Amino acid sequence: MHKAQVFGYFLTAFLVGVFAGSFVADPTRFVIALLVLAGVLFVLLGRRDRQRGILVGGCILCAALGVFRYGSANFNQSVLTQFAGVQAGGKGVPVQLVGYIDDEPSTTSSGNASIIFRAKQLIVPGQTLELNERTLIIARPDTPYSYGQELSVKGSLTLPDNFAPDFDYVAYLKNKDIRTTMLYPEFAAGEPSLSWHERLTLGLYRKIFVVKSAFEKSVSKSLSEPYASYINGILLGSRQNIPDDIKDSFNRTGATHILAISGYNITIIAQALLAGLVFFVRRRQAFWLSVGCIVLFTIMTGAGASVVRAAIMGIILMTANGYGRLYDPKNAILAAAAVMVWLNPLSLRFDIGFQLSFLAVFGLMYLYPLLDGAVRKQFRNNFAEELKETLLMTISAQVMVLPLLIYYFKQLSVVALPANLLVLPLVPFTMLFGFLTGLGGLLLRPLGLLFGFFAWLLSVYQLAIIRWLGALSWASVFVSFKWFTMFGAYALIIFGLWRWTLKSGRK
Repeated sequence: MHKAQVFGYFLTAFLVGVFAGSFVADPTRFVIALLVLAGVLFVLLGRRDRQRGILVGGCILCAALGVFRYGSANFNQSVLTQFAGVQAGGKGVPVQLVGYIDDEPSTTSSGNASIIFRAKQLIVPGQTLELNERTLIIARPDTPYSYGQELSVKGSLTLPDNFAPDFDYVAYLKNKDIRTTMLYPEFAAGEPSLSWHERLTLGLYRKIFVVKSAFEKSVSKSLSEPYASYINGILLGSRQNIPDDIKDSFNRTGATHILAISGYNITIIAQALLAGLVFFVRRRQAFWLSVGCIVLFTIMTGAGASVVRAAIMGIILMTANGYGRLYDPKNAILAAAAVMVWLNPLSLRFDIGFQLSFLAVFGLMYLYPLLDGAVRKQFRNNFAEELKETLLMTISAQVMVLPLLIYYFKQLSVVALPANLLVLPLVPFTMLFGFLTGLGGLLLRPLGLLFGFFAWLLSVYQLAIIRWLGALSWASVFVSFKWFTMFGAYALIIFGLWRWTLKSGRK
């Protein structure tokens, strides 16, 4: 067996171990059991076939490492949780936190401000504790704070609760490294003790968010609503200003990935951008331009962890398919996923964006070549070839993410294929003119209006298609199934890919 295959098996075993660890109540005993099993199988199998003994024993050891890594992250001790829920006289005991705002503030469904706060010091009567933890602050809508501001907040810490039976809110926050919340605290200026690296990072990100804000305002001045919000949504991931009826239409047409920041979005958009650029420049030049767009997109959105993961997935896939083909793209994807999961083990089970990213890349890596080989001879001209490429990419990604989307959102879009086919090929051009609109508007207002006209035309067409298809009464149907049905669906998909690959290899 080739070393690359063994490496792939070890990476897969680690990911399986992390996933299994998310269901284990006592990871220590489970890890010990796996270590014993690995030793026994290594000895028994190694007597007859040493390589098989090493492979099986190594896979079990990697799985044990995955279980251990998940347990160490999930049960990591938190200082703030020790002060959460402490009451005196029926009221929560207030604590003082000194730190800074660690992400762009957002707005909750009820209109309150949602702020992720990085606490560097916890001050209680008689002592000051040094720490480095995040907490979620819910503040009033008019709270005038932004990313990177150094503050002192005073309020009662609480542990989050699962407020809906079908949504694990506690795990969702834990995936963001948040284990406590604070409601409507008192704000004051603060001076946390920060390292030079933290101050450098904060300064860089402040500038990025200032540029992002100025860019959004430039687009809004050059385009009317809801088209300005749509452009900012696909360029920067700023979805809060997109009207709810348009969001609902995107959901019903299976085109939400156009607005979402995930590998599903970045991969599809980047591949469509690559397909469009080859009309004007050579394929390798188009590849590097597409990679540059991904990097620029990542920076402009603030380079959050989820966006960086998605960008890495997208670039790996494009590298495998577009330029200097990777020796083993499967291992490259598995290695990238393993590194991301090592850094944040909870993302494998609780981060829908990560799951969609991985599955979409998997579909484009394995299903797309099979579909392309089946219909390659049917297209004779360049335009039809590029249209076919976009269509097959859409089908490949949609097939792989469909069971997961149905499981989470309990909705099946009947019009997803025509919606994506009619809209997706023009999204790269909309992004291009949208970017030129924002940039032109920052330089010269008439320039922004000029490029904004073309961005407006494209946006009008795309939103009209999405609204029209989304308004159909039969556009989406309610479908619900359990987790074992979802796993069964993926087992059938993988089996079908395996059989199709074998048949293609015989021809």
